[in-house]
Amino acid sequence: MRVRFVRSSTRCSLAALALVAAAATLAAACDNNSGSSSSSGSGAYGSGGSSSASPAAGTSGAASVAVTKSNLGSILVDGSGRTLYLFEKDKGSTSSCYGTCATAWPPYTTTGSPQAGGGVQGPLLGTTKRTDGTTEVTYHGHPLYYFAGDSKPGDTNGQKVNEFGAEWFVLSPAGTEVNSDGS
Repeated sequence: MRVRFVRSSTRCSLAALALVAAAATLAAACDNNSGSSSSSGSGAYGSGGSSSASPAAGTSGAASVAVTKSNLGSILVDGSGRTLYLFEKDKGSTSSCYGTCATAWPPYTTTGSPQAGGGVQGPLLGTTKRTDGTTEVTYHGHPLYYFAGDSKPGDTNGQKVNEFGAEWFVLSPAGTEVNSDGS
């Protein structure tokens, strides 16, 4: 795009205003694309199934849950291979993790029905409504979370962490806590 500066202050102001408006439109379009999470329902870690270390709640599309091998055995992960956790303080499928807890342990949310990936028992997948109106993915009745201390797929740094009133565990394909440290 070629901008021609004209001596008239009105023309310069209009040209500058048009450039600012175009930049704002472009920034908004980029933000809408990068702010949405992947179609795999990444929930945290940013957008498009990326594995950046900065968690951010929210998704667009259906979440995907799969099973992968880890140093803790077979565990549940999202569609991008990021580890999913359960919180022992949760009662049934009702989340107990909000505010600063949800910043450290972002909920795995979705806008569609969760999809069963390899090794996952589809009937164990479900959802629950959070108090903010978002829909959190559940497995075997447990709301699922990420851990902000996991920086890449395969990390299990949240295993057996005791924070916000209870312990956090990765889940087995049966939907139970993996009560091992892998050693």
